[in-house]
Amino acid sequence: MSRYDLIVRGATLVSGTAEYRADLAIADGLIAALEPELTGSAAEEIDARGLHLFPGLIDAHVHFNAPGRADWEGFATGTRALAAGGVTSYCDMPLNAHPPTIDAAAFDAKLAVARRDSLVDFALWGGIVPDNLERLDELAARGVIGFKAFMSNSGIDDFPCVDDLTLYEGMQRAARLGLPVAVHAENDTITARLARRAIAAGRTDTRAYLDSRPAIAEVEAIGRALLLAEASGCAVHIVHVSTGRGVALVAEARAHGVDASCETCPHYLAFTDEDMERLGAVLKCAPPLRTPSEQEALWAALHSGAIPIVASDHSPAPPELKRGADFFGIWGGISGCQFTLQVLLSEGYARRGLPLSRIAAVTAEAVARRFRLPGKGRLAVGADADLALVDLRAEVVPHAQDLFFRHRYSPYIGRTMRGRVVRTLVRGTTVFREGAIVAAPLGRLLRPTTA
Repeated sequence: MSRYDLIVRGATLVSGTAEYRADLAIADGLIAALEPELTGSAAEEIDARGLHLFPGLIDAHVHFNAPGRADWEGFATGTRALAAGGVTSYCDMPLNAHPPTIDAAAFDAKLAVARRDSLVDFALWGGIVPDNLERLDELAARGVIGFKAFMSNSGIDDFPCVDDLTLYEGMQRAARLGLPVAVHAENDTITARLARRAIAAGRTDTRAYLDSRPAIAEVEAIGRALLLAEASGCAVHIVHVSTGRGVALVAEARAHGVDASCETCPHYLAFTDEDMERLGAVLKCAPPLRTPSEQEALWAALHSGAIPIVASDHSPAPPELKRGADFFGIWGGISGCQFTLQVLLSEGYARRGLPLSRIAAVTAEAVARRFRLPGKGRLAVGADADLALVDLRAEVVPHAQDLFFRHRYSPYIGRTMRGRVVRTLVRGTTVFREGAIVAAPLGRLLRPTTA
């Protein structure tokens, strides 16, 4: 008779390929056994009959803004929001922290804060900016999972966008280091000039902002990034794709041998440009929300597998930066990392028939595989016991007091959603249970395995 630390009994397990009923045992932070009916005892047992057990989500794209701008979010509050949403690991972007993660010293400063405050496990992105190509090697040695670059204005003075030569040479260096480059792909000439034209004409409303960032600005930049990646031999990941044509370009490049992937975000799947005009600043983002037809193209791409990853792009700011009559001057970022799973369950599974296994794939398995995160993203013996227990029968309407963000400001407030996260475990330790955080910070750095 085996003795385990914990046995989860009777749940429906959801992997990236299947759903099946089984018992799952945990020992020393790892999944130790998976059987239809486990024998043996444990220090604790969970009766999970009627619940679904997902691999803990991995959010590949968050901005927690620490150190330097922790008043915008911070690892303590941000990771509590993740845990409440069933997320057990995340990848923090290099910008919005001050200093940004563009050299070894900045990496070390961020790592110290993350180790102190992070409730769940984490990986760190490095950055590519015009003057730091000689620093990419030291960032790789520290353990970044890749490098982020902006092809348009980032909105942050200390993280400028790259020109094409910087991006190409940065991709060449990243290829030698065996790491991917994540690209914010919008054509800066198109977006900047259209914005200036609108402002000069006195148009500073929501629709003027939407018009200043047309779909072609994204599509053109994605195509350019893919060409540079192909020429440099670099793995490229296009972040927050908002258009069906953008997804199709990535899929076409991948079919021709380019090591290319992309992600979309819950807000593109849940909201449209019409919602942005109705709700205003709480939904401002870049690229902006698109038309209903573009949204349905994204859902079709999720069904087909053309979109391999869904990530939150959680990008909060103090409330005062989300106010004002000039929509161009308002901070562009959405607070939503607590709701990724519920959006996919509500808008995907319940409304559009997206299989639960596909949800597990795009939020966990594919993320771990793409960014080579060891032990993560799988319900398999020997994997980290990162788990999210979910009641699919429940309907939830979030209120401000239910948010774990630093600033309780989100477009998901008041929205009826399917599924309730009952319990979240990180390496076998329960960090969230029945609406409450129940553990101290235990997050550790995830370094990518060798390619």
